[in-house]
Parts: sequence; C-alpha cells; structure tokens
Amino acid sequence: MADVAREAGVSRTTVSFVLNNVADSNIPEATRERILQVARELNYVPNVQALNLVTGQTMMIALIVRQTSEQMSIDTFTGEFIRGVTTVIEAQNYHLLVHAAEPDAPESTYGKLVRTRKVDGLLVTSPLVNDPEVRLLHDEGTPIVLNGSTDADDIPSVDVDNRQGAYTAVRHLINIGHRRIGHISNAPFSYRSSSDRLEGYRQALAEAGILYDLNLVMQGEFTPSSGFRPMLALLDSPEPPTAVFVGSDTVAFGALEAVRHRGYRVPEDVSIIGFDDIVFSQYTLPPLTTIRVPAYRLGYSAGELILKIIQGEKLPDYRVVLPTELVIRRSTVKRP
Repeated sequence: MADVAREAGVSRTTVSFVLNNVADSNIPEATRERILQVARELNYVPNVQALNLVTGQTMMIALIVRQTSEQMSIDTFTGEFIRGVTTVIEAQNYHLLVHAAEPDAPESTYGKLVRTRKVDGLLVTSPLVNDPEVRLLHDEGTPIVLNGSTDADDIPSVDVDNRQGAYTAVRHLINIGHRRIGHISNAPFSYRSSSDRLEGYRQALAEAGILYDLNLVMQGEFTPSSGFRPMLALLDSPEPPTAVFVGSDTVAFGALEAVRHRGYRVPEDVSIIGFDDIVFSQYTLPPLTTIRVPAYRLGYSAGELILKIIQGEKLPDYRVVLPTELVIRRSTVKRP
C-alpha cells in the first residue's frame, strides 16, 4: 500500500480509502482512478490477515444451501446463483464460502459460522417458512439476505414471484385444454417456495372453475427420483391427470422418465411443465416447457444487497422480487 501511495503521489490513508472502498471518503474520481491504475500496474494484492485486524472483518460471506451435497451437484440453478453472487462480491475483494446444510440439519449449523466470526455476512437459499435461526441472527444484527422468503417480511431477500410463476404454468395447461392437472412440488411444503407454488396452482384451478383434488398433489424433494415415484403414483391412479405441473425442472426429469417407464408418451398422453428453466431442460426428450427463473440475476441482486448491509448503507427496499417467464417447448400440447 505504501508503494501504491508513493507512485500515485497521495497519502497512504487515501490509498486505503480507495482500495477498501470506504463510503463517504470524498475522494475525487480522478484520484481514485489514478490509485486503481497504479494498483493494477504494481499487481497490488491486499494482505487479508492484516486487513482483518484493521477492519475487524474477514472479507468472507457464507452461502448456506439447504440441500444435501448430492442435491447441490445436480442443481444447476445453484451454480448460476453462485456465479451471480461472486461476480458482485469479488469485485470488492470479498470471497464466498459455500456450505451445504442438510434439509433436516439444525439451524444452528449456520449460526455458528457467524458467531465464531468466520464470515461477515450470510446468504441463505431455500429458507424454511419459519426458520428460528434466521430470525435470531437477524435480530442480533447479522447482515443476512435470503434467496427465498419466510414469514418474517423484514428480513432482506431476493426471490421470484413463485405464486405468479406457478399460476402462469397452470394457466398455460388450462388454455391448451387440460382440466385434470396434477402437481408435484419442488420440495417439502415447509419451504416457502413450495407452498407459494402450490397456492399459484390452486389459484389457477379456482379461476377456471376446476375443483382442487388433493389426490393429484404430490411432494417432491429436490431430486429427479423424487419426481419419478410421485409421477408413477399419479399415472397409476384411477383417474390419472392429462397434465402435470412440476415445481422444478430437476424433479420434472424424474417425472418424464416415469411416463416412459409406464409406456406412455409426453406430451401425447400426458403434458408436463417444469419450473426454473435450468440449462438441461432444453435437451430432454421432448424439450421441457417450463417457467424461466433468472438465477444469475437473483445471485447478483443478493450479492449487491449483502454488501450494502455489511457496509452500513440504508436500503430503499428490503425485498427484491424478479419476474418469471413462460418458455413453451414440446412437452406440452393442446388436448384434442
């Protein structure tokens, strides 16, 4: 830092303010750019341990993914979300620690990361509807952002409108002539995304005058196999559905295979629509109609939000809600 200050012709304090991106430092833009240019030319790399001692920060942000390691490995949504987060935080010399927490793991697992001062902020994906540890950490003043939402609307979050996305999916099936429509969730209904998507499903049925049938609703659990078994049950029922809305593409992959396993065809015998539009969805047989979720933009927004909280900025809006989009491919067809 002293070398940068000497070459740029400024004080070491000014260099510190610029390289640490200190808010309200009132440094002229030309000076800031000169310092950054000299830092690049000298290949300046901050001493993280020294920086931690001076600032009291670790420059680490934890991302807690409430999935098993197996679930994470096949969920390309998570990869895109992580790419969005790191794009933002690494530009300000923060780094991401990714931690997979089993869905049934005690919430204190991620509370310890903060209380032992290993991270400066916390991102939590797929939070439970009522997560006491999230509530406690927020009340303690921990910088925290959810990818999803809970019953506590005062906790900052980024999400899509899950209810509207599910409504759009089921309306599409209704508009092409389907009346007996099943639903397999993306996760247990203790997760807010799953319960919201169920509500969107029910709303679309109600508006079309279709009675809600509990026998047509099955629970998935993040993986393709959790879509395979429920789809078999739906196909084997006395009155099988002509279409199924699946709460995630990953779960829908299992549902597609179950239809083939029973000797039926998609979409001729049963139409299937997913949710997320992960990259593999366009390469299934047939390509999957789905609801597109902007995973990268969600991660980018979460990264921006957590940095603002860590740096003490006032937030104009605690909730960021991004739109979804219907992507029609060949797994749905108009019913004769």
